[in-house]
This record gives sequence, structure tokens and C-alpha cells, in this order.
Amino acid sequence: MTFRPAQRGRASLDFLVNLTRGMKAVRGQVEADLASAVPEAGALAEDLDQRDAQVAGALSPSGAWRVSELVGEWQSRMHGLYARESFAEVEDDLAPVLERLQSKGPARLVPRAQGDSAPDYWRGVNFHRTAGGWDDHPMQGYIHGEIVHRRMVEALFPGGIFRQRRALAASAPRAHYRRILDMGASTGHFTEALQETYPDAEIVGVDLSLRALEHAERVANAHGWAWQLYQRPAEDTGFESESFDLVASYILLHEIPADVIRAVFAEAFRLLEPGGDMIMSDVTRYADMDKLAVWRADRGARLGGEPHWRESASLDLARVAREAGFADVVAEGIYPHVVRGRKPQ
Repeated sequence: MTFRPAQRGRASLDFLVNLTRGMKAVRGQVEADLASAVPEAGALAEDLDQRDAQVAGALSPSGAWRVSELVGEWQSRMHGLYARESFAEVEDDLAPVLERLQSKGPARLVPRAQGDSAPDYWRGVNFHRTAGGWDDHPMQGYIHGEIVHRRMVEALFPGGIFRQRRALAASAPRAHYRRILDMGASTGHFTEALQETYPDAEIVGVDLSLRALEHAERVANAHGWAWQLYQRPAEDTGFESESFDLVASYILLHEIPADVIRAVFAEAFRLLEPGGDMIMSDVTRYADMDKLAVWRADRGARLGGEPHWRESASLDLARVAREAGFADVVAEGIYPHVVRGRKPQ
């Protein structure tokens, strides 16, 4: 199942990765121009849209800024298309393997019930500027999981994004769990970290994307793992109350609106047995940044196709957890920002 691109696909993907690396000097010049154009960051507007207009206007004479914006826009538009094209070149070779892994093995995938529909905040949204959204291409799960993440994001993420997932899974308070729920399991990358950390646990995952879950099913079957995967929203899973002893998620929350985040925490509380543990992680909180850092994150999220990032990053997740009923709540870390809590006995 490992992705091995053909010559053209390899050249395209390597170009995208190396273009990002090669922009380091340009980004450095943008920061120098920014320091000169905005010497008093504290004087910037509190309103994020007004702040963006202020900073973008101040940077407008900067050639490095214009190049950075142009390249960023091109990369945002093209990374998903290049990944699809590179997959198409080797699809005939991969198809028998992918079909076998999706149809044979201990994992089980339950699609959304006929007549049910995806929530409004998800339906029709091209997250990460993926053309057609998560479910448009029949192999979007493989393309996103194996090409975009394992080949491109992993090559650029400081310290390794899969190492970060394993560290988060291992940070739960107990050494052993009986039944674990991964909220927003996607293509199974964090689910895999949970499985490897707690090999005796029963692993359940929910996500809204059927294509992503199909690839999670392949990953589980390739390893002989009996994951139970459901195409359901994290805020309304339909599982029995008090049926898990660990509920976790890896950087799901910025993909959903603030009111749904509160519902996700409430659902996690309902699903945990008394004494059960919760670990939620997400992007850096705006409250932990200065005004210019918030501007960078907010503008980058908009460029990258993250419609709910701002309201998620503006939330105090520790407060949300306490309001849901969790005790011993601790929130820490920059990226990911991690919130842990326990359901009282």
C-alpha cells in the first residue's frame, strides 16, 4: 500500500516540497519587512479583519511579501491536484492491493445510514482547499493519507507529524485502556498511534468523511487490527453512554465551529465511564500568541482553506472542558495545544 510515484508524479511532489524549503529566504525577508512596516504590533486593531487589512497594507511595498503571497496561493491550489495526478499514474498497480485491504480483514466500517446527511458546517466545504472536499475523489482517503500527509506534510513538519501523534497518544494518564474512541479518526493516523500505544484496547473511530474512513479501514486491515469505524459526527456518535474509558482526538477541533466543539466535549463526557479520561488536541490558541502571530496564523488558515480555524483557535478549551463537566482539567502546549480531563467518579 506504500505510495511509490512514477517519474512525473515524483517530480511534481518533490518540486512542491522543495519549493516550500526554498522559500525560507523569502519568508525571512518578509519578516524583516514586517518588523520595519509594523514596529508597534501592540497598536494593531483588535478586530482580526481590520488587523489583516492594516498589516497587508503596510506590507504592500514589499516584493518579498508579494512573492510569498503568490507562491502560497499557488501551492494551496495545486498541492491536492498534484497529489491526485501522481496517484493516477500508479492507480492501476495499486488498485488490487487497495481493494483487497478494503474488503478483507478484521476492521469494520459502518457508513452513514441512508437518509442521514452530513452537518451543514461540513457539507460543501473544501477543507484544506481540496477540490470537491474530502469525499469528491473515490480514492481521496488514500491520496490525502499516503501522498499529502505521509509524503509531503511529513517531509516539512518540524520533528515529524507522526512522531507528534505518537507522543500525544502516549500522554494519556493510564498505561492501559479497555475501549478507546478516536473522534475525527480520518485516515487513521492518530488511530494507529493509539493502537500501537494501547495494543490490548478495543479501538473505535468516527469521522464524517467516508473516503477517509475507507483508508483507515485499509490501514487497520493491513496490520490485522479490528478497528470499528463509523461515519458519524463526533458531536452525536449514537454510542451508549459510559461505554469508553478514553476519548481522544488529534487536531480535529479547528475543523468545526465553536458551538459544535462544545457539543463534542459534551459528547465525550457522556461517552466516558466515571473516572474515564479525555484528551483533545488542536491548533495553537490565539490567546497564547502576540498580535502579529495571530495575524500570521489567521491569514494562513484562510489561505489554506480552514473556515472554522478562527473561532476554534479563539476558544478557551480548558473552560469548554470544565463547562462540559470534566474535572482535573489541564491545558498546555503550543502545537498541538492539548486539553486533558477526567470524568468524575
